[in-house]
Amino acid sequence: MIMQDASVQALPNVPKKQRSELMRRILRNRLLYIMILPGMLYFVIFKYLPMFGLIISFQDFKPYKGFFGSDWVGLKHFVRLFTEPEFLMILRNTLILFGMNLLFFFPIPIILALMLNEVRVSAFKRTIQTMVYIPHFMSWVIIVSISYVMLTMDGGIINDLLVYFGYQKINFLLSPEWFRPMYIIQVIWREAGWGTIIYLAAMAAIDPQLYEAARIDGASRMRQIWHITLPAIRSVIVVLLILKIGDILELGFEHVYLLLNAMNRSVAEIIDTYVYTAALKQGQYSYATAIGFFKSFVGLILVMLANKLARKMGEEGVY
Repeated sequence: MIMQDASVQALPNVPKKQRSELMRRILRNRLLYIMILPGMLYFVIFKYLPMFGLIISFQDFKPYKGFFGSDWVGLKHFVRLFTEPEFLMILRNTLILFGMNLLFFFPIPIILALMLNEVRVSAFKRTIQTMVYIPHFMSWVIIVSISYVMLTMDGGIINDLLVYFGYQKINFLLSPEWFRPMYIIQVIWREAGWGTIIYLAAMAAIDPQLYEAARIDGASRMRQIWHITLPAIRSVIVVLLILKIGDILELGFEHVYLLLNAMNRSVAEIIDTYVYTAALKQGQYSYATAIGFFKSFVGLILVMLANKLARKMGEEGVY
């Protein structure tokens, strides 16, 4: 009985000990928490608080009436979206560009990282790394402007070369057939280097003794890449692939808008540019918010499905 009473009296002290231990850990790592704080504030202020604005997708929002004075219309704007004559064209264009990103762009950083990882001259390796990731820090305005200067029919170097070799000039900037190749080439040019850095960082963590053992066993470089390097970075590839799938409808407004014109609209109009036209040019704020809500919901569902599939295949996933 005495022992039971002592154990009962000791139970309330357990949470106090846990709280004191938690406080000690927080104080011990206070500098790390202070460093994390700005990032947390950014997400709270600019990501989570604006979610309150999603309610206008269920309203006939008028700026002068505000959130609480505007009339509620339920799913009216979502019904309009799915019955809009141009919806299928816009969705098709978005999915095609996403498919091109996944098929042509996503493997490029992996291939570049594998090639650079095999370079043994460090100076040459650093030079190539710098050259491929510098475009990431250039805005899309600069990238598209450089492409315009190179592809224009009036003095563009590409068309001048075509004429020099006896071919006809091509109006790359207005041709619907050339919009998608231009888009994906510009994406590869700007973003491939940034993805390469991520994979190179993952490769740097591979134990060199694995390569030494493989060489002793007579494995060629290709076999070392296939049996050591790729399996070691597989989890990184899976995580980035899941995040990429989540951006299935998020192709970037600025890039596509700079390439968009009246001649290529049938292949260049995507969800992001359509939202801009509906919201800022036509003042249809509720309708544009409903489109954004639909896009975010689809992305969330795909991330969850891709993550679940990755975990079933034995990978860690993103959560």
